[in-house]
Amino acid sequence: MLTNTSWANPLDLVDITSVLTPEERQVRDSVRAVCAKSIDPYVAGWFESGELPVARELTRELGSVGLLGMHLEGYGCAGMSAVDYGLACLELEASDSGIRSLVSVQGSLAMFAIWAYGSEEQKQEWLPRMAAGEAIGCFGLTEPDFGSDPGGMRTTARRDGDDWVLNGTKMWITNGSIADVAVVWAQTGEAGGGIRGFVVPTDSPGFSAPLIHHKLSLRASITSELVLEEVRLPGSAILPGVRGLKGPLGCLSEARYGIVWGAMGAARSAFQTALEYAGQRIQFDRPISGFQLTQQKLAWMNQELTNGTLLALHLGRLKDTKGLRPDQVSVGKLNNVSKAIEICRVARTVLGANGISLEFPVIRHANNLESVLTYEGTVEMHTLIVGQALTGQAAFR
Repeated sequence: MLTNTSWANPLDLVDITSVLTPEERQVRDSVRAVCAKSIDPYVAGWFESGELPVARELTRELGSVGLLGMHLEGYGCAGMSAVDYGLACLELEASDSGIRSLVSVQGSLAMFAIWAYGSEEQKQEWLPRMAAGEAIGCFGLTEPDFGSDPGGMRTTARRDGDDWVLNGTKMWITNGSIADVAVVWAQTGEAGGGIRGFVVPTDSPGFSAPLIHHKLSLRASITSELVLEEVRLPGSAILPGVRGLKGPLGCLSEARYGIVWGAMGAARSAFQTALEYAGQRIQFDRPISGFQLTQQKLAWMNQELTNGTLLALHLGRLKDTKGLRPDQVSVGKLNNVSKAIEICRVARTVLGANGISLEFPVIRHANNLESVLTYEGTVEMHTLIVGQALTGQAAFR
């Protein structure tokens, strides 16, 4: 039976909201309100200047509402569901990918590494402060010459009595220059899993984190190089709960899951902007939303936004009930980031020349998503992860 469609919400045409619990809707609406107050009025300016001058204040505000490490249990963390965390990522990235990156690196990389693999002493020392936004973390895995192949990393940790001494360089590290603590992965030469994680206070002698400049993407985000020159740490700095690459890769799966949702936030913002613009822009004596070619673009964007959001929600329900395999997360990141970029590009064409102006968020989202497409696993790596799951054959080398 067909019903009256006059009530239809063009941003949720298939009524995905109806399958969210009241608590999930409250989380979504709360994060949306924080973004509307503290991020949306300013983020285009931050992007244009290539700075995030309020990084510490914003981190504390996000911590005060429970968004940092929100999916972790205990130690001051909110202990919320995977779907709750996903909805938060979607709303944050609807504001800007750089802000969602700040939250992802803090909660799903730095905090998760300590929470999952750290000693009780490490957890007590860092997690409550990080959850509150009083301490900022970063995650050092990628190197100048080793991104998709982290097993080849050149950063080393050598034993010197009871201490560890770290040397090496990490690259493209979000939050690096403002971090109070860095989770750094290094080659130890130990048998049975030579790559180990270390909790490195950033005021350690020999540690520096110079800013990376001249970016045209994630400009409202702090991106740094980490340089470790004879950084001496006590034996207690090592993460005791994991050996080998499964440690950092486990953290990456957490962050990638957030990206599956976050990319749909950027896509929603671009689609919403195009839809509103098309209804207001008059050409040939009528709104351009009344032309067939414009409606085709809008319908396609809505279709892909709906598909991607439903995929994210499905993966979230799986994560909350039985857990996710890495290849399932790869399906989500591979699809949703690629489709989000396409949505931004189509939305830009609806805006015409105005689409390249920072008066609108579309080109900012498109530029940001070029980074999101690469970090936490490139298109090629996720394609091969899915390919291995389909065929049983590894094709990485």
